[in-house]
Amino acid sequence: MLIQKLRLQRGWSQQQLADLSGLSVRTIQRLEQGQVASTESLKSLAAVFEIDFSTLQEPDMNTATAPTTPAAFDAEEALAFAQVRKLKGFYLHLAQYAIVVTLLLGINLWTRPQYLWVGWVAMGWGIGVLFHGLRVFERFSPFGADWEKKEVEKRLGRKI
Repeated sequence: MLIQKLRLQRGWSQQQLADLSGLSVRTIQRLEQGQVASTESLKSLAAVFEIDFSTLQEPDMNTATAPTTPAAFDAEEALAFAQVRKLKGFYLHLAQYAIVVTLLLGINLWTRPQYLWVGWVAMGWGIGVLFHGLRVFERFSPFGADWEKKEVEKRLGRKI
């Protein structure tokens, strides 16, 4: 879990960390899931993160404080990771939209400048990007966390 935290603090993907450390992406994934790492892997990661090797060594598995799964993160941290993933997805969607619409505009102007058909594509896809952004930034979420909570309470027969 510490490896994932350090990686995300630097804004690196698993692939980037693998490239920098000389490890495979699969090894990075296994280590982030809490599996035991070899000394060589830990040394490589410590060098990349520029921290002491002993910092990355897992505590004794017999102690009660040793996290073994990603579920060991506290709830607040898990929610923050989820929000960052949603935000990343939105930004990727927005970038794809901008690139594709720009390319289509160029094609439209090159092939048939008297009719701007690209406007229909931009408008349709733009509405999708707008709703994606509203959902990510929690401006419009008819089936959000509050709705889910109410539905669970209703199904369990509890008063709302």
